[in-house]
Amino acid sequence: MRFKALFNALLKRINTRVLYTILSAFVILAGTIVAIGYAKGNYRFTQNGFIKESGLLSANSFPTGAQVLIDNKLVTATNDTLYLEPGTYQIKIVKDGYAPWEKTISIEKELVAQTNALLFPSAPSLTPLSFTGAENVSPSPDGQKIIYYTQAASVDTQNGLYIMELGNLLPLQKSAKQIAENVPNWNLETANFIWSPDSNQVMVVANENSASGGHHVLLSVDKKQSLTDLPDVGIRRKQIFSQWEEEMYLRERQFLAKFPEEIIQYATTSARNVYMSPDKKKLLYTAQEQHTLPEGIMPPVPATNTQLEERRLEPNGIYIYDSEEDKNFKIGTELTQDSQQDSQIDNQIDSQIKYPQKQLLATDLYNPLPLSLEASPSAFMKLQATSSAQTAVNFRTYHAPYTSSYQWFPDSNHVTHSLADSIMITEYDGTNITTVYSGPFGENFTYPWPDGSKLIILTAFSPNSPLNLYAVELKR
Repeated sequence: MRFKALFNALLKRINTRVLYTILSAFVILAGTIVAIGYAKGNYRFTQNGFIKESGLLSANSFPTGAQVLIDNKLVTATNDTLYLEPGTYQIKIVKDGYAPWEKTISIEKELVAQTNALLFPSAPSLTPLSFTGAENVSPSPDGQKIIYYTQAASVDTQNGLYIMELGNLLPLQKSAKQIAENVPNWNLETANFIWSPDSNQVMVVANENSASGGHHVLLSVDKKQSLTDLPDVGIRRKQIFSQWEEEMYLRERQFLAKFPEEIIQYATTSARNVYMSPDKKKLLYTAQEQHTLPEGIMPPVPATNTQLEERRLEPNGIYIYDSEEDKNFKIGTELTQDSQQDSQIDNQIDSQIKYPQKQLLATDLYNPLPLSLEASPSAFMKLQATSSAQTAVNFRTYHAPYTSSYQWFPDSNHVTHSLADSIMITEYDGTNITTVYSGPFGENFTYPWPDGSKLIILTAFSPNSPLNLYAVELKR
């Protein structure tokens, strides 16, 4: 009997230990599951109560401190992370003195959606960059410089060509330096400027239509020089242009190779005005014919842009393809020459110069060897034309649109374009079209500051004053 009692007591103790072990394992397992779910954003108590499953909204803005409204209800301020049930929400971000930002965003389970709202001042200030006039303005390929001509200075020696450095730390009014004085009979106000690919030199072509064939000089942009002391390079300009084009071709070939084959094929055969974003991850292009981009070109990634994309391409539609997320968005429609002329745009200018079309150089991307290893430099002549004026337009258009068409903003997430007397900035997915300037500006010239803090325009506020360069301040 005593043995039986001892056996029962031992068995009871073992069962108790097993029970405790099983119970502990269950608690640990349940706690682990809850902890993992909590880390993913589930099992949260919010203003709307307990949420079993949720996604995250990172409501951030630049500048910070803006109000966040969700479905027209004030919820929080930027920058904050919110846990929301999966679904579609109308997000609005507002800040006094800035244009509102608004977008419909889909929240998905256990994924993070970001607003990344860039807010622009509703009443931006203007800062003069030049005071004695700015004519014949031409930006550099690297976006860091602008060359222009002035002839309204009170001292003759101060008239001539100037370079404005956009990336330096000097006060804006001191960011321009003279690199060449005016020369009698050179007609610099109508000269053509063609930049080297590295932005260190400019070919100045003046009086091309004169009996002598004009002047062709290479001007360095880092020092002041005498135009008449520089050697004339007219006899070898074709060779120089070919060398520059080859350099541009190799660079383009390198960057285009990072995009999917389906996109490259369409961009090089059926699109025009193709421009890579500054970060080389997106393509801005105009479709020339109907086409449907296939789904799943790139492997899917979590938390992609949830805006409605457009993979069916229509002629004259302007699109942006994002290679990271395999998304294609329509942002506008290109006006044809006829429709622009119907809008009373001056049609006296040669149509090729007024309506330039960018030509891609690396159309042989799938050849085993680059063209430079198979052909002589004379093969690189796509951008050269019979006149230096057209050659200058071709080179300039290659680097960035010069007309009112869309051009990239430095952050690679926005584009700028102008219409009539307004300048707009639009997100790359076609949302949040914001007018950042409304007023007079000349020659449809708009150009972004390298850090996106300003837009440069040409304007005059008096009929008796020349056009000058002004900065539209986009940050405070």
